[in-house]
Amino acid sequence: MTQSASIYVRPDGCLIGQAAIDAVAAKKAGMIAGGWSAYSLVELLDRNGRHEWLTYEQFSQSRDSELNRQRQNIELAKAPQTPQIMGIVNVTPDSFSDGGDFGNTASAVEHAKLLIGEGADIIDIGGESTRPGARQVSVDEELARVVPVIKAMADAQTLISIDTRKPQIMQAAVSAGANIINDVTALEFSPDSLPMAKQLAVRVVLMHSAGTPETMQDNPDYDNVVLDIYDYLARRIAACKALGIKRSSLIIDPGIGFGKTLKHNLELIDRLAVFHSLGASILLGASRKTFIGKITGESYPKMRDAGSLAVAAKAILQGVQYLRVHNVEQTVQARAILMAYPMKNMGS
Repeated sequence: MTQSASIYVRPDGCLIGQAAIDAVAAKKAGMIAGGWSAYSLVELLDRNGRHEWLTYEQFSQSRDSELNRQRQNIELAKAPQTPQIMGIVNVTPDSFSDGGDFGNTASAVEHAKLLIGEGADIIDIGGESTRPGARQVSVDEELARVVPVIKAMADAQTLISIDTRKPQIMQAAVSAGANIINDVTALEFSPDSLPMAKQLAVRVVLMHSAGTPETMQDNPDYDNVVLDIYDYLARRIAACKALGIKRSSLIIDPGIGFGKTLKHNLELIDRLAVFHSLGASILLGASRKTFIGKITGESYPKMRDAGSLAVAAKAILQGVQYLRVHNVEQTVQARAILMAYPMKNMGS
């Protein structure tokens, strides 16, 4: 088993736009994942209470082999090179935000096409709710929900993600046209999940979740939520690599709301950039989740889009490559503004 990291490196002092380009050119900052955000500071952490700040110049000139390895992981160019919006289509009766809204094939396909029209880069189709307290559904029931929708989207020319933890669903979904597996259990639900992902040879989202949907919010506890999840995802990456799955095929997700308290969720969002040092692309799924309601007092999930946009903006500034959202139109607009920075060669 992969041991805990001896030191954890979190890029900070994030810059975007021309400021990022100028700082990198001056060797005062490094680009995160070869994308749109640069970092000018580094926070060093360990499990013994170390908390140290370095400038980028100090970090880049270090002779420490572990720091250099993590710097290479942070700066390694990864796909995609612009933030991608993953639109959610829940073909379920019990999802927390839109359960029952798109519970049949026709309405789910219609909604997926609407999200594509609004600018979604990926459509994430799920047939089993994994919200806190949700019941597990049978393989046959889940297949009946998702496969017809995926087949109907075959000509959409948009990436399709299957949100499932079951290897049978993964296989059927990819055969029907899905391009990405999004597994809330990081391929641990079944002993067949990891071999299935290897066989299917598509991109895989490895998400952290604590326990099962039925129990995951029953007093979740961590020694250090950020470092514990970092180590867990490092182990899952190692397990995939040991089977021959390339790191470049992996996307990691810290699992906001899946076995986390409000404090845990906020700590993860504040330190999302630490996961870049694992060398994989990052996905964040925070849209309309309960923690937003706890902060704002908004109990109705569909009224939490403003809070969701604030989290999405914070993620983009930290170089997060994928945002899984309900409100695609507003998120696409927010992304456009964040990415519409002035360039030296632009006119008025």
